[in-house]
Amino acid sequence: MRILLDTCALAELRDPRGHPAVKEAVALLRDDELYLSALTVGEISKRIFLLRDGRKKRSLSAWLISLENQFADRILPLEHETAHLWGEISARCQENGVIVALLEGLLAATALRHGLHIMTRSTQGFVAMGTLIVDPWKLSEDEERC
Repeated sequence: MRILLDTCALAELRDPRGHPAVKEAVALLRDDELYLSALTVGEISKRIFLLRDGRKKRSLSAWLISLENQFADRILPLEHETAHLWGEISARCQENGVIVALLEGLLAATALRHGLHIMTRSTQGFVAMGTLIVDPWKLSEDEERC
């Protein structure tokens, strides 16, 4: 299974106390099955830029550089085919009364364009766009209820 990692999944992986189900789900996959979107890199970069100078900002900056190196050939750009797909699918969603946030919609279109599932906790917009979801947070909650 090929996975596009959403920012929330990356945050869990970075955190030493991150959700064990997310870490386990990613550990079961080969590196070449994991992808990032250039949009996710931009989202993380924006968050880092907004921080005050200090240890946290330096640590997150180093982490982002590490991610970019680790995923160098698996960071998917936003190109015109994905943009067209986003336009078509988001228009259909809007006609059905569902408004999907821009970034979420573009990530969904990226996943669809490249035949990827998306690992995320924020499923509503992605489901509306028709994206295949991997939600280890929900899976672990379901297991705890049994």
